Amino acid sequence: MNLLEAMRIYVRVVERGSISGAARDLDIGQPAVSERIERLEKYLGCQLLLRNARAFKCTPEGIIFHERSKSVLGAVEQAVAEVSNDEQAVKGTIRIAAPHCFGETLLPEGLRRIRESYPQLDIELVLNDKIADLVTEGVDISFRLGPLGDGAYIAYPLGQIERWLVASPDYVKRHGAIAEPAELASHSFIRVKGTFDSDLLPLASHVPDAPEAAAQRVDSVPIQTTIKTTHWRPMFEMVMAGVGIGVLEAPACRDAIEQGRLVRLLPDYAVPPLALNLLIRPQRPVPARVRKIVDMLKTWVAEALGADR
Repeated sequence: MNLLEAMRIYVRVVERGSISGAARDLDIGQPAVSERIERLEKYLGCQLLLRNARAFKCTPEGIIFHERSKSVLGAVEQAVAEVSNDEQAVKGTIRIAAPHCFGETLLPEGLRRIRESYPQLDIELVLNDKIADLVTEGVDISFRLGPLGDGAYIAYPLGQIERWLVASPDYVKRHGAIAEPAELASHSFIRVKGTFDSDLLPLASHVPDAPEAAAQRVDSVPIQTTIKTTHWRPMFEMVMAGVGIGVLEAPACRDAIEQGRLVRLLPDYAVPPLALNLLIRPQRPVPARVRKIVDMLKTWVAEALGADR
């Protein structure tokens, strides 16, 4: 039996909390995963998992073996990295999670650069606007917008994603220009569910002669939400079609604004930007492929956000 391979499978099963989920991550059949776990238990002479028809939980021995296996696998990867060149150390599969809009507009260029630099590395991209635990989802790297939330992770601040209040030129022509924030309540607003907690839009305005620390004041302005979506793309298309107005992340609408297909509303006010962080699991040592890809992504995101501004 390949003990290291069995340990990798067991660790992924425990972290995913699902044999089927681990099988998908590892790209092997579910029966093969179950068979490897059973062979591992037979080899060790103890039961690692208590199973029933719907779920499982670790036995006390299984908990200990999971922790020791993670340490062993990390040490093996570190040893390989220390005696290998960069290209040899960065191979296998890396799973990256990101919010939909960021993952669909900016991130593809970053992934192209990764593949160009490390052709032996396979990439799995998981897009989800919900905050997901890295361990539960079996993810190596996660981009997170807004509040970090709870969980175990190491976070690297990358900057901010600007958000712009926009409408189509046709909408402005039909409904008139918006001169003051109070006028927003009389317009049809389209937004992604969860973007704002209520029908209140935060807007920051400049405070003349104020010290730098208090140079902006954020007020909550009433809006009239008429359409909610679960994805940014339908909102973008409806705003483009003149159905209503909305707030879009800058990377999603920058080109349309430059081409005159969208216009920014209330340019003297700003929707507060969203903090962008890169998260990895709190493991020591950090796997070589994760460490090198994180360094590459941090550099690329700084360039991308600078260009966006």
